[in-house]
Amino acid sequence: MASVPAHMLLAGVEQIDLHDTIIDVRSPAEFAEDHVPGAINCPVLDDEQRARVGTLYVQDSPFAARRLGAALVARNIARHIEEQFLVHPRQWKPLVYCWRGGQRSGAMTTVLTQVGWGARQLQGGYRAYRRRVIADLEALPGRCRFIVLHGPTGSGKTALLEAVERAGGQVLNLEALARHRGSVLGGPAPDALPQPGQKAFESALWRDLRRFDPARPVYAESESRRIGRLGLPTALFEALVDAQCVRIDAPLQARVAHLIERYGDIYRHPQVLRQRLDFFVEQHGRAVVEQWRLWVDEAQWALLAEAMVRAHYDPAYRRGGNALYRHAGAAQHLELESLGGDAIIGAAHAIMQGTGTRNAE
Repeated sequence: MASVPAHMLLAGVEQIDLHDTIIDVRSPAEFAEDHVPGAINCPVLDDEQRARVGTLYVQDSPFAARRLGAALVARNIARHIEEQFLVHPRQWKPLVYCWRGGQRSGAMTTVLTQVGWGARQLQGGYRAYRRRVIADLEALPGRCRFIVLHGPTGSGKTALLEAVERAGGQVLNLEALARHRGSVLGGPAPDALPQPGQKAFESALWRDLRRFDPARPVYAESESRRIGRLGLPTALFEALVDAQCVRIDAPLQARVAHLIERYGDIYRHPQVLRQRLDFFVEQHGRAVVEQWRLWVDEAQWALLAEAMVRAHYDPAYRRGGNALYRHAGAAQHLELESLGGDAIIGAAHAIMQGTGTRNAE
């Protein structure tokens, strides 16, 4: 039987991890919406070129569109080889994909294999990858033993998660993946990265869930179904609300100091903070919110944080924080006197020892 050329051996989604580089040849706009985690964008048609070819296909003919597309694709592939790929040795094994695993990735794969590299084409392209993500997000959460940290706003849950991860624990940091701190004021500051799109968020969840060892617990922070404008997949949310819980408490003044530290990026943009306070007018009244805005103008961050915790966040937590998580009433309780660095590290070790995880050496 004759051997099959390397570029014709199409790789399935399960083989993504077996390649040295993942190359997404779709346009920058397609890549920005979502892509395989770790992929680099080497478009064979940029956004403007893709629109030109598509318009020509409709208004003239498929042949005219392919003729123009071939010239553009060849030129772009040559540029990518010269600018990015020449450093790779003969043993380099990239995985190439486009939207459906068709002409765009086929062209790049053919050229790379002709050079002598072990390039493969992702069978089904991004569409196949996306179907796999959706299916895995239904199945993977059920294989994890989640431990959920819950407690009132400012109790140090995110800092504890970060300390658990540094100590060797498995952590699903939803707020980091969503680029949002889960509260009204928790959105990104103007100089920070915006939230990803829903598909990109799900890709990040998929990446993390795939790498967890099901024999070890996975630590997460209590969240509602939505984090900013992003939604948690149903199976993941259900696994979290049914998880074992650890209740975190700390004195009010320690929480206020912690909030000022964690939300420092928002305090550096008082006009943005004033605008976000509009959300609270309907619930707390204009007079209360005007006082909060005055403290923003005067940079009275401790007064603002304490008032918001007392008037809004603690009552909201008492109304819904315990009820959302089914095992919150039976939670391990951890009372912290301080939320400083040493206290957080000690609490992280206590959580891991109490939930069946050994600390990293």
